[in-house]
Amino acid sequence: MFSFEEARAKVIEVIAAHTAARGKMAATETIDISRDPAEALGRVLAEDILADRNYPPFNRSIRDGFALRAADAGSAGARLRLIGESRAGVAFAGTVGQGECVRILTGAPVPKGANAVLTQEHARMEGDFVVLERPAHPGQHYVLAGAEARVGEIVVPRGTRLSYAELAMAAEVGRARFQVSRRPRVAILSTGDELISLDDKPGPFQIRNSNNISLAAQVALAGGQPVLAGNARDEVSELRARMERALEADLLILSGGVSAGKYDLVEKVLEDLGAQIFFDAVAIRPGKPAVFGWCCGKPVFGLPGNPVSTMVTFELFVVPAIESLSGYAPKSLPLFKAKLAHPVAEKGPVAHFLPARVSWPSGETGGDPKVEVLLWEGSGDVGAVVRANCFLVIHTSRFQLEAGEWVDVFPRRGKL
Repeated sequence: MFSFEEARAKVIEVIAAHTAARGKMAATETIDISRDPAEALGRVLAEDILADRNYPPFNRSIRDGFALRAADAGSAGARLRLIGESRAGVAFAGTVGQGECVRILTGAPVPKGANAVLTQEHARMEGDFVVLERPAHPGQHYVLAGAEARVGEIVVPRGTRLSYAELAMAAEVGRARFQVSRRPRVAILSTGDELISLDDKPGPFQIRNSNNISLAAQVALAGGQPVLAGNARDEVSELRARMERALEADLLILSGGVSAGKYDLVEKVLEDLGAQIFFDAVAIRPGKPAVFGWCCGKPVFGLPGNPVSTMVTFELFVVPAIESLSGYAPKSLPLFKAKLAHPVAEKGPVAHFLPARVSWPSGETGGDPKVEVLLWEGSGDVGAVVRANCFLVIHTSRFQLEAGEWVDVFPRRGKL
C-alpha cells in the first residue's frame, strides 16, 4: 500500500509520462482581460508576456519632496532656489542647475540635471528657497528607468498561474489578450443507491448527494471545469454506461463504490473497461480506499464516498492531476508548521488528516501559530470541516504528539 506521498508522486509521474508519450500539451485559448479580468483568475499562462518598453520608462520618484543635485546637498542647511514642479503625468520641462531644485511628487519623472530626491519632511520653505535639514546622496529616493524591467524581458513566464499581480503586470505592459491553457473538463460521477438529488426529500435511509457539489467546487478551485455526470445506482450496467459517457471529459472522478463491499463496483467496471490501476488503497485515514487508474486514455480517480474522505483525497491526489492537465507544474504539498495546542494520540499504521483550526495570537507580532484538533465524528462529519481551516497531519513516524510540539498542517484550500 502506498503512503500518501508515494501515491501523490505516482499520479504526477503517470500523467507526465502519458502526456510526454502523446507529445501533447494542454489545449489553449485566448482571453481578453480588458473585457473580463475575472475570467483570467487561476488560469495558467500558455505564453511568455514581455515588457513592451523599459519600466519605469523614466527615472521615477518614490517620495514627495524635492529633486536636486546631490552635489548641492552635501550638508544640512543648504539653500536651493525652487524653480518648478514635477508631478505624475506632467514632467518639469527644464533642467535643474547648480543651486536649484524642483518640487516633485511620488510617481513623477525626475527632471534633467537632478540625481537625488530629498523628502519634504526633511526640508522647509523660506520664500522662494528650500532649506535642507539633512544631506542627500546620489540616487536617493528614485527608481532608475528600466530598473524594474527592460524592453523585451519576460515579466510573466508561461506556466504561471494568474492572480491579481500577474494581471496587473500584463495590463502594465499592454497585453490585454494572451493565451492560457484551457481548463480541463473534469467529470464527476457519484455512485450509490442511497443518494438522492438536492431537490428531493430523503427517505429514512437516504442521503442527499453532497459529494457532487463539494467536488465541483474543489475542481473549480483547482483550475478545472466541473462536469456533473449525475449518480449511478449500484448496478454494473448503469455504472458502466455512465462511466463511458463521463470518460469523454479530460478526467473522471468517481465518489463511492471503491471499498471491498458487495456493492462497491467501481474497480470491477474499470477492469471491464480495460483500465490500468496504479493504486487502489493509500495508507491514510480518512480516505484509505482511494483508486487511481488510466482508462480509455484518461486519468480516473475513485474516491471514497464518505464526504470528508472525498475532500481529503481530492486535495491530495486529484489536484496535482488537474494542475498537470492545465499545463501547470504540480507543487509539493503546501504543508507548514504550527505548535500543537494539546496532546494528540492516534492509532497506526496509517497517516491521519484530522480537521483542525490554526490561529495566530491576536495583537502580537511574530507570534507562533497554534493548531488544535476539532471534535469530529469521523469521515461523514462535514460540519467538522466547515469549522476547520486546515488538517493536522499525523505522520506514520509518530502517532503520539505532545502539546507544544511543532507539527505539520495542511491548509484547507481557500481558508488560509
